[in-house]
Amino acid sequence: MKKTLFILLMALLAATKGTAQMEQMRKLQLAEYAINTLYVDKVDEEKLVESAIRGMLETLDPHSTYSTAEEVKKMNIQLNGNFDGIGIQFNMTTDTLFVIQTIAGGPSEKAGMMAGDRIIAVNDTTIAGVKMGTDRIMSMLRGKKGTMVKVTVMRPGTEQHLTFDIKRDKIPVHSINASFMLKPHIGYIRIDNFGATTFAEFTKAMKELQKQGMKDLVLDLQGNGGGYLNAATDIVNEFLQRGDTIVYTKGENSRDYSFTASGGTFREGRLVVLVDDFSASASEITAGAIQDHDRGVVVGRRTFGKGLVQRPIDLPDGSMIRLTTARYYIPSGRCIQKSYENKKEYDKDLINRYNKGEMTSADSIHFPDSLKYRTIRLKRIVYGGGGIMPDIFVPLDTNRVKPFYKDVMNKGLVIRTTINYIDRHRDELKAKYPTPDDFIKHFNVGEDMISTLTETARKEEISVNDTLVQESLPLLKLQMKALIARDLWSSSEYTRIMYVVDDPTNKALEILADGEYERILGRKE
Repeated sequence: MKKTLFILLMALLAATKGTAQMEQMRKLQLAEYAINTLYVDKVDEEKLVESAIRGMLETLDPHSTYSTAEEVKKMNIQLNGNFDGIGIQFNMTTDTLFVIQTIAGGPSEKAGMMAGDRIIAVNDTTIAGVKMGTDRIMSMLRGKKGTMVKVTVMRPGTEQHLTFDIKRDKIPVHSINASFMLKPHIGYIRIDNFGATTFAEFTKAMKELQKQGMKDLVLDLQGNGGGYLNAATDIVNEFLQRGDTIVYTKGENSRDYSFTASGGTFREGRLVVLVDDFSASASEITAGAIQDHDRGVVVGRRTFGKGLVQRPIDLPDGSMIRLTTARYYIPSGRCIQKSYENKKEYDKDLINRYNKGEMTSADSIHFPDSLKYRTIRLKRIVYGGGGIMPDIFVPLDTNRVKPFYKDVMNKGLVIRTTINYIDRHRDELKAKYPTPDDFIKHFNVGEDMISTLTETARKEEISVNDTLVQESLPLLKLQMKALIARDLWSSSEYTRIMYVVDDPTNKALEILADGEYERILGRKE
């Protein structure tokens, strides 16, 4: 199969090229034919052709890739906004699948499963305590809509194991995992990736926040690796005036495209965009377009630097080539793609940035004058050729995470301790704190939880003494409180609690309060 589609692809490309290119393609076909028919041992044709495709792509840029059919399915789940499954959010802890939440209205909730259940078997196959990989467990739980799966669970407080026959259904995958009011008049939305449902989720979140009195917005794109371009352009459109350029593309063998704003619904309120070194592609286009139009202030650290357009080429067996066909250019004319002449250095770029001090000091970041551009309205200096440099740099805090905190987090002990606490106190917590606001205002992690954690740490042979524990205590208590809130409500409550230790978010609040926002953009919104 792979051999046939490989030859068909070569023939298709040959039809669009000149004589010299056709000769090279015949050369490639002859090499494949010779190996397949003359090689001393039996040849795996599928592997041979797959290797040839990968080999060709490796001579190009770092983002032209080949994906198997299985890899394509996994990518599509995250971006397409849904998959077929049973509808749970879970953690793996001590070789056991722990249900954090059942999705409201989903198959598991309808069948009677609850947060706190431990799944110990799927279709009579034991999954607990057997060191089974998460991918395999997920593949067992997922399946075609309408098909049945039998799930056996252990529920705290119930002696007998419970069995549920669950009919799989479409399960939504959300790309916005938090939206809430940071302060009166200041809303917050965090976008994890740009998928098929992102704009609809964003629009809903904006309307809900505006009902709560939102005038200004903090848009968090930290760690957002990108996704669908149209999802990003739809969101940027909400902030710009009619006719403003959002992004355009140019490539040697592809048509040039330009995306222009039609005028959105949030054109006046103050806007702060949070980015970091893992914000890439569509995230960089979003932040870059807002910065170039002087529409908002970008806060955080220099972004990843991926500004290449990939065109998916679907192959008949479900595999896919993602081929770079053009470069993205944001309104000022700058390309955000960093150099990939040296691929080994490209792969180590983030590590090199860290080692050079770029994560902790803006003075360590240098751009040549040849990469200097001007913003559209205020003519502020910005730079191309390597991600988006924020208007306000926020260094990576390397001192907050102490050794004891790191050790117990890496071993999964914080999650384990929290899960055990929730098991014993779920009903009590729900009764005492009926709303997230009640919980956030009044709940505090007690010494009993910390004692349990330190005892477990000793058993795991983690170094424990008063000094180590005390210096980690503020972050540990905050983390535990956030995990409990996530279990009782949602990931939005988790973020509401944890933002107090997120320096870029707090810097955003600071510049909105002290007039620095207006000093940067020279206006009152």
